[in-house]
Amino acid sequence: MRIAIDSWTLASRFRCQGTYVYTQNLVHEFKKITRTGCGVRFALFASGRNGNDAINIAPEEKFELCSSSLLDHDRLWRLGGAGFSAARSGADVIFVPTAATLPLGPVPAVCTIHDVTPITMPSHSKKVSAMQRLLLKGCARFSRAIITSSSCSKKDIVALLGVSEEKVSVVHDGCDHDRFNAMPADQAAIAALRLRLGLEKPYVLHHGTIQPRKNLKRLIEAFRLMLAHNRSLDLDLVFAGQMGWASEEIIDAARNSGGSIGRVILAGVVSQTDLVLLIKGAALAVVPSLYEGFSLPMIESMACGTPTIVSRTSCLPEISGNALAYFDPLSIDEMATCMESALVGSQLRERLRQAGMERASRFTWERCAQETLDVLVKAGTRN
Repeated sequence: MRIAIDSWTLASRFRCQGTYVYTQNLVHEFKKITRTGCGVRFALFASGRNGNDAINIAPEEKFELCSSSLLDHDRLWRLGGAGFSAARSGADVIFVPTAATLPLGPVPAVCTIHDVTPITMPSHSKKVSAMQRLLLKGCARFSRAIITSSSCSKKDIVALLGVSEEKVSVVHDGCDHDRFNAMPADQAAIAALRLRLGLEKPYVLHHGTIQPRKNLKRLIEAFRLMLAHNRSLDLDLVFAGQMGWASEEIIDAARNSGGSIGRVILAGVVSQTDLVLLIKGAALAVVPSLYEGFSLPMIESMACGTPTIVSRTSCLPEISGNALAYFDPLSIDEMATCMESALVGSQLRERLRQAGMERASRFTWERCAQETLDVLVKAGTRN
């Protein structure tokens, strides 16, 4: 069987986004699978002229880079070019790792719809969100099978996109445990990073794109409320991640304390090496999101053994296996209380640390790739 892979998500401009990480890790694991002697061959589309990182992936005997000039034309690729290229390459099925490319053409497609945020909680302008909804509905309609990363997302896909439950398979994302693990961090490296970022105090961490859906303005308010209630706590709040759509209000709240306690540090985009150090050095990780399809940042924090608390919403209790401490993301008081309990309660901190590591260990990219391949083979062999 020959499986084509849409590499649109590997564009260099997406390097800080979850869909890039997802595709990159699956490609890595698919290459490993071909070395086991299975009867599957992969063709990853690539072009050296459009800033797509697929061109940097080394080909192997059963994993080839398939050049396509159509990939240089973003809209053309997403509105039929990928399907045309898959047919021309002789593929039996095409894997579309995110709902941004319409699976049009004679080759059956398997599309990953990570979540339905364009419908439930748009994260872009009205124009961009409208296009995302159009592509989302097109992927749901024209794909032979759909993969999603949580049962919560599957429920939303079935309800909001009108597809049958049988069409949607839940395949949990993985975690890079070679990077994100509980091995002791290099204290000298952490100290150097803290100096570079101006971190003089213990800190609470959130990592991920800064945008309204992440609920960071309420996190800032809850953080400052916690410090006002407990003067024995003296911490900073660190946001590590790129600035997303409509982030201005969050940035203003971070920079303008109005004379109140509680400094917020905008670390911006950091390297993977620095991110691991930031997570391991944090007193607490907080994921206050209003809606998530999986939440890699949550699993990464858990895997590093950092006490983690999260919203009691969308897929977060499901993916974390109820192993963490939870709060109502709309309640600043409840969020503040949960943070304080996790920071001052030694028994709770240890429980969060141990339960988080155990739960995170279940999410591997090797398992994700094998389960994804099972869906692809089934879709490619069905009449």
